[in-house]
Amino acid sequence: MSTIDPEQAVAVQNLERRFGQFVAVNRISFQVRRGEIFGFLGPNGAGKSTTIRMLCGLLAPTGGTGTVAGFDVRRDQERIKEQIGYMSQRFSLYEDLTVEENIDFYAGIYRIPRARKQERKEWVIAMAELEDHRAARTATLSGGWKQRLALGCAILHEPPIVFLDEPTSGVDPISRRRFWDLIHTLASQRVTVFVTTHYMDEAEYCERVALIYRGALIASGSPDLLKRQLMRETVLEIVCDQPQAILAGLERLPGIKDAALFGRGLHAIIEPNGPSAVAVEAEIRARGWQVDRVEPIVPSLEDVFVSLIEAQDREQAGTGGTTGPLSTPAHA
Repeated sequence: MSTIDPEQAVAVQNLERRFGQFVAVNRISFQVRRGEIFGFLGPNGAGKSTTIRMLCGLLAPTGGTGTVAGFDVRRDQERIKEQIGYMSQRFSLYEDLTVEENIDFYAGIYRIPRARKQERKEWVIAMAELEDHRAARTATLSGGWKQRLALGCAILHEPPIVFLDEPTSGVDPISRRRFWDLIHTLASQRVTVFVTTHYMDEAEYCERVALIYRGALIASGSPDLLKRQLMRETVLEIVCDQPQAILAGLERLPGIKDAALFGRGLHAIIEPNGPSAVAVEAEIRARGWQVDRVEPIVPSLEDVFVSLIEAQDREQAGTGGTTGPLSTPAHA
């Protein structure tokens, strides 16, 4: 990459990582803007953690190019480590140390000047809401407190870019929501947040997301545009009084790919060129069932996720190759 845009926190081109004959990351390309919350989505084994390890200077790429904070992922691995915060999926603090002792330990690793050390420690304790637990052993903290403490230690040195690998795995919904409030606070201060998650509702909090599957990047864009532009099937919401009874018959109708209970009704996935909402409603009524409403709705990110993966599998099965990533417009 000959020219580095100062507004690009992360930029990779054809990034690849092989382990012997196994391709863990297959020539992926994307950019992350400064101050952006960028979500990296994919099933287990898709290549998310391998990508993060390359971007954090922990693993050398076997192909392609990339920069993080303007530094080359091949040549400047130690410089990259100085510019980033990293929070791994597995809790990485020392549970036999107290809250303050853990913060002191990381302050030493990051070589925070003595004059700044106490100020930064108090900031982490306040951010994590641990004022009354500073002397508590970390092992005794709840999952939500541990999570916020780990984030605080990862950004103790005020890095411009933070990598969070499945940061909310295993914590309760309230703690997850509070954690995302902290992420948005960081982004408002122009900190770039690169986060992997398997929670589809969390992907909605990101400004842009990229979907990686079997090592390949197959879609990228804002959550809204992914839902509105890349879903090849139609999603119908069916509001009715007997969803269980209708479900069994609905799945047998031609053109309906899938159907599932959803709240007080059903969601049905209609294949491309399948029946319209009016035709589905007419078919339901013709079979003697009562229905209040049948109408198309904007799909969820989970709907898009499943649809794109199934399309990718069909493409590979039919041609033996892969197509390039689907992307929304660059200004999205």
